[in-house]
Amino acid sequence: MQQISESIQHDIEQILDDLDQHGFAIVNQTHSAPFTSQLLDECLFNLNQFREAAIQNGIVSKIRSDHILWIDEKLKIAQQHIDLLQNFSRAFNRAFFLGIQSIEAHFACYNAGEFYALHRDNPQQKNDRMISAVYYLHPEWQPDWGGQLRLQDKNEQWHIIEPEPNRLVIFQSDLLHEVLSSKRQRLSITAWLRSGNSIWSSK
Repeated sequence: MQQISESIQHDIEQILDDLDQHGFAIVNQTHSAPFTSQLLDECLFNLNQFREAAIQNGIVSKIRSDHILWIDEKLKIAQQHIDLLQNFSRAFNRAFFLGIQSIEAHFACYNAGEFYALHRDNPQQKNDRMISAVYYLHPEWQPDWGGQLRLQDKNEQWHIIEPEPNRLVIFQSDLLHEVLSSKRQRLSITAWLRSGNSIWSSK
């Protein structure tokens, strides 16, 4: 099994600078090709377990139409991706004093026509999500397939971010963003770096 320690080295100083200046950072070629392939295989193998995404208290909202599978200890490959995010978390805590303690994450699948309307992952500081991280799993993507992340940065400038394979987008959880309607199956891992306990600790 490919280990994170054998994966690609990342320019953490550039990531920190981008977060500081703009509130978001883009990491291309996040993982090695063998690990990326294993991660995609794990996602596809479990695709029949995905369920319709809910917003709060198990109530399905019409502002989103994707399907998700929460990542736990049984998903061994995805756990290694979370290990990478934990490494990033330590750097974010040192640089920005965010107090990140845990990570929650799920696989996400947007089928053709599915979307996620404008929202914030931490609206008005109502939860302890500090940093959001979206990693794109699909093996190929073309611009006319849609599915872009539309994000307003901390300076209130809008950005359209293509969901390129093996790309990781990291951003402040209080930033306004949306996922535009996709024309193809769009696969990703969405994670939140939290200053409080993980959702799993209460289960």
